[in-house]
Amino acid sequence: MPNLTEIASQVRRDIVRMVHGAASGHPGGSLGCADFLTALYFQIMHHTPQPFDMDALNQDVFILSNGHISPVFYSVLARSGYFDAAELATFRKLNSRLQGHPTTHEGLPGVRIATGSLGQGMSVAIGVALAKKLNNDQSVVYTLHGDGELQEGQNWEAIMFAPNHNVDNLIATIDWNGQQIDGPTYKVNDLGNLREKFEAFGWHTLEMNGNEMDEVVHTLEEAKSLVGKGKPIAIIMRTIMGKGVEFMENDHNWHGVAPNDEQLAKALAQLPETLGDY
Repeated sequence: MPNLTEIASQVRRDIVRMVHGAASGHPGGSLGCADFLTALYFQIMHHTPQPFDMDALNQDVFILSNGHISPVFYSVLARSGYFDAAELATFRKLNSRLQGHPTTHEGLPGVRIATGSLGQGMSVAIGVALAKKLNNDQSVVYTLHGDGELQEGQNWEAIMFAPNHNVDNLIATIDWNGQQIDGPTYKVNDLGNLREKFEAFGWHTLEMNGNEMDEVVHTLEEAKSLVGKGKPIAIIMRTIMGKGVEFMENDHNWHGVAPNDEQLAKALAQLPETLGDY
């Protein structure tokens, strides 16, 4: 098995090929979060890809709140064994199980909730975490949120609720890439100091470089060590939008634009093929 960095390179190849093949999708945030999701699914989470169980009893659960970065989610699910990687070729096609935002009615293994209506994932994750506590299930609930998504007020109601109800089996990661569809977040609606905000709401709060694999693994392990200690855990994750493809990096214009043929070739030349293209 290739190492985590090599797997993340294949995931990035999958992302640009999927979005190119559909001529639509969201490559920027997907590329930026490839290291995080690779580490989560290939090393950190306790999960069973086959047979897939919607109830996730005694398994960790991941909820993708910013569901538009579905290309990275689908790639990691396929590469970690939830379904055949060949199905990635159907991304955003008619009758595909791989819709632009993850949904459940197609029965795609690995997807337990429809997401993409921004601002809702935190509330759902808290519900899942509380259900696990009621079931005496010691597993962990992981979430991923976009930074621009935190401009939605529902997040802050949920962020306030979680410490008050000792939801200490939740690890929420914020992809702080500073970009959203309309431009830099500080211009659209400045988020201020996210670490201080979460700490003020009563969360254990960590920070990491989300594009440095060793740091991602170390920080996620540290977050796991805080589970069960009375507070939810937040990770403020700095990433580069478009990471791994030079002409996409730090450019909000790649939030939701597909590469053309020439751009795809240029992107793939920067990303080694390690697990075999679908």
